Amino acid sequence: MDCILMRHGIAVEPDEWTGTEADRPLTDKGIRRVRKATAGLAALGIAPTHLWSSPLARAKETAAIIRRSLCRSLSLDLREELAVGSTAQAILTLLRQLPPEAVVLCVGHEPLLGETAGLLLSGRPSSNFPMKKAGVAWIRIKGEPAPGRGVLWCWLQPAQLRALGKR
Repeated sequence: MDCILMRHGIAVEPDEWTGTEADRPLTDKGIRRVRKATAGLAALGIAPTHLWSSPLARAKETAAIIRRSLCRSLSLDLREELAVGSTAQAILTLLRQLPPEAVVLCVGHEPLLGETAGLLLSGRPSSNFPMKKAGVAWIRIKGEPAPGRGVLWCWLQPAQLRALGKR
C-alpha cells in the first residue's frame, strides 16, 4: 500500500477569519500553490486509488484541487479521522480497511499528519515529522498497516513539489 499524506494549503489566518474554524478557507495564494504542488504530484506519477480528506474547508478545497488535476474519476471521501482532534491510530485503523494494492492520498492537518507519519515509520506518534502546508510524505507499507511498518518513499516540501511541476 502507498499512503500519501498531504497537508492542506495556505489558509486564511484564524485571527483574520470571522466564520467558524471548520469553514476557514484557503487563500488565493494557497489555491495557486496547491495547484502547482499537484502538478508536482503528477510529475511523480502518483495515481491514487482513494482520495480522502478532512471535512474542514481548507482540506476539502485542497483535495478538490487534487481531484480535478490528478484523479477526476475518484470520488472525494470526507473522513473525520483526518480532522483536527483525531489521532494517528484512528488513521491507521482506517488504512487497514484498504486492499494491499491501494494508493491512498490523505489530505489533512498538522500535527496529525506528522504524528501519523511518525507512527507508520517509527512505531509511535511523534512530533518529529512536521509537515509544511501543501507538503507531502509518501510512505510505502508492506503487509497490513501497523506501527513501524512504513518505509519512507519520499518527503517533499511544497517548494520541491512546485519545482517538479515545472518540469
